Amino acid sequence: MAKTSDKALWIWYPGDFEIWLGNIFNNRRTERGAMFPPFWKQDSHWPCVEFLRRVELDRPETIHIWAEGRFSLKIDDKLQFGEPASYTLPAGKHSVSIKVWNQATPPALFVQSESLPTDARWTVTYEDKIWIDENGVAHGSGIYLRPGSWDFDSPEARPSLFRLPCEPRKAVSCENVGKGGRSILVDFGKETFGYLVLRGVKGRGRVDVFYGESRPEAMDREYCETLDRFEVGEGDFTAPDSKAFRYVMVDLPEGMGVEEISMLYEYLPQDGSRSGSFECSDPEVNEIWKVGAYTMDLTTREFMMDGIKRDRWTWSGDAIQSYLMNYYLRFDSAAVKRTIRQLRGKGPVTSHVNTILDYTFYWFNSIYDYYLYTGDIEFIHEMYPKMEELMEYVLGRLDANSFATGCSDDWVFVDWVDFPMHKRGSLCFEQLLFIKSLETMDICRKLAGKEGGPDYGGLARKVLSRVRKTFWSPEAHAFMHALEPELNPQVTKFPNMFAILYGYVGKKRRQEILRHVMHNPAVPEINTPYMRFYELEALCRCGLQDEVMETIRSYWGGMLKEGATSFWEKYNPEMHGDEHLTMYGRPYGKSLCHAWGASPIYLLGRYSLGVEPLSPGYRTWQVKPSRGGLEWIKGDVPTPFGKIHVEMDGSHVSVTAPEGIGEGVLIAGGRKVPVKPGETTSIRT
Repeated sequence: MAKTSDKALWIWYPGDFEIWLGNIFNNRRTERGAMFPPFWKQDSHWPCVEFLRRVELDRPETIHIWAEGRFSLKIDDKLQFGEPASYTLPAGKHSVSIKVWNQATPPALFVQSESLPTDARWTVTYEDKIWIDENGVAHGSGIYLRPGSWDFDSPEARPSLFRLPCEPRKAVSCENVGKGGRSILVDFGKETFGYLVLRGVKGRGRVDVFYGESRPEAMDREYCETLDRFEVGEGDFTAPDSKAFRYVMVDLPEGMGVEEISMLYEYLPQDGSRSGSFECSDPEVNEIWKVGAYTMDLTTREFMMDGIKRDRWTWSGDAIQSYLMNYYLRFDSAAVKRTIRQLRGKGPVTSHVNTILDYTFYWFNSIYDYYLYTGDIEFIHEMYPKMEELMEYVLGRLDANSFATGCSDDWVFVDWVDFPMHKRGSLCFEQLLFIKSLETMDICRKLAGKEGGPDYGGLARKVLSRVRKTFWSPEAHAFMHALEPELNPQVTKFPNMFAILYGYVGKKRRQEILRHVMHNPAVPEINTPYMRFYELEALCRCGLQDEVMETIRSYWGGMLKEGATSFWEKYNPEMHGDEHLTMYGRPYGKSLCHAWGASPIYLLGRYSLGVEPLSPGYRTWQVKPSRGGLEWIKGDVPTPFGKIHVEMDGSHVSVTAPEGIGEGVLIAGGRKVPVKPGETTSIRT
């Protein structure tokens, strides 16, 4: 984007651009060539908004105006003729109001000016709460908020033109797999995402394209998940829509030839100089980290999505894990905010986020996670009204026990499981997420400076006490599964590991859960990376990093041994060969590039390198590393101030902190020593 001499940015009503772009993003999904829109309510932007700025000038100044949409300019409550490209304000106090209307894309404004460029000092409203008296004088106003913006910083960089960049990539192999050379199978070497390109096309006709994350999928015309049909003529052809694939089979009509099949790789640019890293003495763990990072990069696009082949949607449960991994990989706070805004949408609230009860709770909790890692209090102020509105919806659907229970139109997900587990009644797992959400609301209300309303903290304590009395079984040494209305005595890992994660059990019960649930072979195993994320984090909280490292080797290493080039939606070690491709009753239904599969990025950064913010924005932080049975580890963790570098072997550990970061402490070898910004601190162990 071209830079300007001032600090102007395109601005819009907060969240509207994310909602508009999110609709485009989520509706790109296809299933065998058919459009497949999301399951949930899709909101839209406000078509007419007012941008307002008050300013006092020492001398006359000319403002230059660009808008996405038709606009009117009002100076000191007086409408100006037409849609002026510029206007000269005299010295003195002024009110500048610009209303922009655009039904197709979010109304946006760009003003170049020395004193009032479009930035966070402007305000915006979608409301016209104005009445006019008998003398023609207008009264009233709307509710004005800080505008939204990204890095669109020139008149030419209009928000509605936003596209991710692409770069050309060649295939690693190309073979004829059909008679007469008219079926061509192309392998790009690893999972990738972008636009198929046919270069040097000779002849005209219909080209059928079959995409596959695996060779069998691309070659299965009847059951591959994604396919395209194009009318292609002479010359070069680029597919109009991006797809996920490693393999592509192209069927050419008789008489048509093509010189080369390649692709345009589509990606979200990232600053590698400020990204996280991890390296250790075990080459397999190093490869797991690299593949995890690649999986995250593929699934972090305009928004953080689930899988690149099938859904291509923003799901709150997937996203909260992506955010946490991101804090240890790219620290792309803008992508996190975009996704949180898009998932929430607008009011009125008529369903849970993604229609899923647990995903609503993950949405609440992701906001405080974001604040903890970034210290961005302005985002709390922006989102708190939306949090209140959504929590009001939740509180209106509680049962007589004040438990969050799935209603007839709710999806209660928890996880994909390979064992019988119903989701009726009040699940203990859901109550723990609900309690954590109430605690988050209590914290965020104080941060936003709001008073009155429900006592979220008091309700959290009340529900937690009731959960302990209702679901804890002294005989099983575990939290039971559900109340329906009688207590269902099934024991699963889900509520028990979350009780450890959220600190809802003391040391004694934590040890009981470890012995009787987490390490009990009679309790069903978890076979998705999604819930393995929380299972392994709970074990790390109990100091079992050696066990976690072995699981990372066996579980994610198992995917690598099966040929994974990105991590999967689900992995069952008991499956073999093409069985690994199946899911949802479809031979290739499983996503082989799924964001929640990349959890080693978080586990290795948070618990091996041991870096953790203790207060928002790394005002205070600690490094408590653990080798997990490895000979040595080293790596970088990104922060708002730069990277924290950690090295550890059998005899010493060192930490280098960036300038400007808050007070840090290194905990190792039974010692605790302060870490000074801009310096390296070492301990012999």
